[in-house]
Amino acid sequence: MKPFLRILHIVFLGTLGAFVTFSTPTNAQSAVSDSLTRYYRYDKDLLTKEFHQGRRAALREMMPAKSVAVFFAAPIRNRSHDDDYNYHQNPDFYYLSGFNEPDAILLVMKDSVTIGGQKANEFIFVSDRDKKAEIWTGRKLGKLGAASLLGISAVLVHDDFDKVDIAWDKFDKLLYAPLPKGAVDVPDDKYDLYDLILTFKRRAKFPSESSESASLIGIMAKLRQEKLPEELTLMRKAIGMTCIAEQEVMKSLVPGLYEYQVQAILEYIFKTNGSEYVGFPSICGGGENSCVLHYESNRKQLEDGNLIVIDIGAEYHGYSADVTRTIPVNGKYSDAQKEIYELVYEAQAAGIRECRPGVSFWAPHLAAHDTIAKGLIRLGIIKNEWEVESYFMHGTSHYLGLDVHDAGTYLKLKEGDVITVEPGIYIPEGSPCDKKYWNTGVRIEDDVLITGDSCEVLSAAAPRKVAQIEALMQQIGMFKPKK
Repeated sequence: MKPFLRILHIVFLGTLGAFVTFSTPTNAQSAVSDSLTRYYRYDKDLLTKEFHQGRRAALREMMPAKSVAVFFAAPIRNRSHDDDYNYHQNPDFYYLSGFNEPDAILLVMKDSVTIGGQKANEFIFVSDRDKKAEIWTGRKLGKLGAASLLGISAVLVHDDFDKVDIAWDKFDKLLYAPLPKGAVDVPDDKYDLYDLILTFKRRAKFPSESSESASLIGIMAKLRQEKLPEELTLMRKAIGMTCIAEQEVMKSLVPGLYEYQVQAILEYIFKTNGSEYVGFPSICGGGENSCVLHYESNRKQLEDGNLIVIDIGAEYHGYSADVTRTIPVNGKYSDAQKEIYELVYEAQAAGIRECRPGVSFWAPHLAAHDTIAKGLIRLGIIKNEWEVESYFMHGTSHYLGLDVHDAGTYLKLKEGDVITVEPGIYIPEGSPCDKKYWNTGVRIEDDVLITGDSCEVLSAAAPRKVAQIEALMQQIGMFKPKK
């Protein structure tokens, strides 16, 4: 089976299978099963409720005695008038609950307490169902659905958050994630996120300055840094479809295409393979735009002799890939482009060699930085190593996961960490060097899993050697324009 079809087979296999099974359901749960679980079994390979239960248990182990951790769902972001952006849950909230709806609060306690007549060590407050609203906005879990599917001990409607007795003063520690910014007050909904935050501040006597936010950030960073096998399965899918997209562009690229057409090819591959969204805006920077690190407009027509930096990542069930390749629009690197590319490749190889347990998180960057500094001196582009910052001005690595720049401690690398290794050189027009290097931007980025004694390059399927890229670009892709 060809790689493209194989990924399709993996992603879509069994999507009609049951996602959740209920044991001895009540009548209410049966109704929920009939009306809701059809919707939630579209994707068979979502993280299970047992995964999220395990993450809450791990959080509880790290919390201090007599403490409560408070998490708010992410706000809805408005794009224009009545058009909202695609909803993206607070990654911590999703990691701990699997819940992907707004206007919700999650409480995780070190020990069990009684709230609203229910004794538990975890509570979630969610919006209840509104069948009229669901005609417009789609199905929601509601109280019964959340109780059936999430595996959280106690589920209440968020209307109750201002009514039930939560004895905040009985907790020695109130741990809270940074409160969401951008929550908008909806006048006809007094239980929206805006009002829930106000209620929390009022009833919990929320301190304006506290170390407890930093404390919870640190705990969550430790938890989310190490990727469990279930997470790695989803990340491999996201990275796999991203590599297929890079391959397809290599086979389809010709002078005359627009950057947005390159973006269209990439994101078509993402969607065809089941990606819900892009992990970040696709960067397709050709020619002079290859020297703009976070270029996003993608409007230039690509010319013969241009390089194009393609920095992309499919998002799959919340987990993002992040892979960059720099390729020649006409299929062959010029001598000057090849010199810069080979130097970045050498730097990346030096960085990847440092990816092993026990090594400082910053070791890959230091290795890549040193390699590029020495190489630019060798090419006559700089005279002193400190000048390298003019052409390589960003870090080499970041954690990868539910966020593209994911949570982590940034201390020592550990087995289960997934990081990027992405050195680059950017030489814009007018730089104080030989003009043959002007408008040459090169970045090579791979997603690397730290293993027991070394590492695995998860994105190795996307060619990165000069000869491999040039050979693949001679093939005919499904999108290559006819001559």
